[in-house]
Amino acid sequence: MKGKSLSLLIGFILGAALVGTAQNLPARRHFKASNPSLEKQGLPVPYSDAVLVGNTLYIAGRTGIDPKSGAIPQDVEQEIKFMLDSFKTTLTKGGMTADDVVLVQVHCPDLSLYNKFNAAYLTYFSKELPPRAFLGSGPLLGGAHFEMLGIAVK
Repeated sequence: MKGKSLSLLIGFILGAALVGTAQNLPARRHFKASNPSLEKQGLPVPYSDAVLVGNTLYIAGRTGIDPKSGAIPQDVEQEIKFMLDSFKTTLTKGGMTADDVVLVQVHCPDLSLYNKFNAAYLTYFSKELPPRAFLGSGPLLGGAHFEMLGIAVK
């Protein structure tokens, strides 16, 4: 009987400790994803646009989809603008701005587009630029030339 009582007591203490720890975890807020090109095909969108955990926003990869047509535009500059606008919209949903971004990662199958990307990218920040990786990649979904993801902290 003593062994059973001791086990119950240990279980109760561990359970209380876990509950206390869970109560100290920051809340998570998921932002619904939208992907017009997938939705147009009746396909599911199996991810969140972003997740806010405490004061940190994790932003999923964004491509330059035209919000009206659901397709990647032929004009690369227009594609970059759509992608950066989408990224900015996601930041706004999380209560943040481009100046809260602390890390960016860009995937691009054609590294010759580096300067075109930078010309537009620089216009989206008013303060110091966040650290960034610009990575050569294989083909991107929908024929996109860029996919950008990032982390922002308020």
